[in-house]
Amino acid sequence: MNAVVRLLGVVLLWPGLVAAQTDRPITMVSPFPNPGGGSGRVFAEVLGRELGQPVVLMQRDGAAGMVGMRVLATSAPDGLTIAYTAMTPLVVQPHVVRDLGYRPEAIPAICNVAENVAALVVRADSPMRTVADVVAAAQRGPVTYGSAGTNSLPHLGMARLQALTGGEMVHVPHRGDPAAVTETYAGRVDLAAVSVAAASAMVGSGDLRIIAMMGRARHPEFPAVPTVTEQGVAMAQQSFAGLYAPPGTPQLVLDRYEAACRRAADDSVYRRSAQVSGVVVTFMSGRELSAMVAEERRNAGLALHAMGVQPQ
Repeated sequence: MNAVVRLLGVVLLWPGLVAAQTDRPITMVSPFPNPGGGSGRVFAEVLGRELGQPVVLMQRDGAAGMVGMRVLATSAPDGLTIAYTAMTPLVVQPHVVRDLGYRPEAIPAICNVAENVAALVVRADSPMRTVADVVAAAQRGPVTYGSAGTNSLPHLGMARLQALTGGEMVHVPHRGDPAAVTETYAGRVDLAAVSVAAASAMVGSGDLRIIAMMGRARHPEFPAVPTVTEQGVAMAQQSFAGLYAPPGTPQLVLDRYEAACRRAADDSVYRRSAQVSGVVVTFMSGRELSAMVAEERRNAGLALHAMGVQPQ
């Protein structure tokens, strides 16, 4: 009887294994614009070389990542579709949207690739130079800030900052980090809570300035910029980007992807691209990423509940 069960398991796994080992192109869904500040595209190319198959990036952004994750969740678990995404649609959205169109806990993690360190960014000529300046301005009157969208992780971080410090901080959601960066440079919002990757080019050109990192540690490319916590407010908001597969993808296929992901994350071409883009390469196994996402989902739920947010 056990032999029959094992044989049946092999038969059921076989379609996915065959698909994963052909030269057919792999679709990498990107639920957010310009993934990894451009380094996501380079990662797709390097991953394709490691797998021996072309990896084609497909943009499906919108609704803070939900659009792209719905595409992933409804794709066949044949090894030919994966997603490169930040944690927002798996960590935050389950607490604010009643009908996601997918079950976050059913989406298997392949590996973590990078940390998209978020930051508070202002125009170079802004009078705000520290977190204390932002707080003081918000207490005098409304301060507007842009983000990648409602319930994005940077938005959640800013809501937590406001809850801790008071004042009036008005959120202006955008469709992705690049739009929030552009609106900040144009002066239509006072600051942006976005990934360093999205802002690094304009910071490098002197058009924008980073006043605080929102993560637990300083960014290696901007070591002089302190974190929010270092500036006196005990708040950190992390954001990691990794690879995920459709529900039901066979474990052997996930293992093959994880091994290729580990090699790609260590590739010198990708690491140079990540450095230029302001992304911090941070590899985690699928098991480690799954545990971290589950923990962050619980933390986000507690924070959103404290803010009075209910699923709609």
